[in-house]
Amino acid sequence: PGLSYTWIFNNDTLDLQEDSRRFVSQATGNLYLAKVEPWDVGNYTCAVSSAGAGRRVRGPPTALTLRGDGVMGEYEPKIEVRFPETTYAAQGSSVRLECFALGK
Repeated sequence: PGLSYTWIFNNDTLDLQEDSRRFVSQATGNLYLAKVEPWDVGNYTCAVSSAGAGRRVRGPPTALTLRGDGVMGEYEPKIEVRFPETTYAAQGSSVRLECFALGK
């Protein structure tokens, strides 16, 4: 609780508010790209902020490159669900459960 995740692309903060291809999980901090395009190539850095500690920490950059051979590999369509075994919520509160569809 109290953590928020931001991704930085080539030293610029990614604005994902109106981006239908990219999504940051606020539960895990993972960045998901629905379809990689040539303009997605570059360095991605995750920044984690803690409201309680009043700190922001940046991780090391991760490079994203396109394969030159065009081979993507075979991916079976699947649904990735990472729900906790039990989710507790107070009446009237909001709960966010994340589910991702992967595949080709």
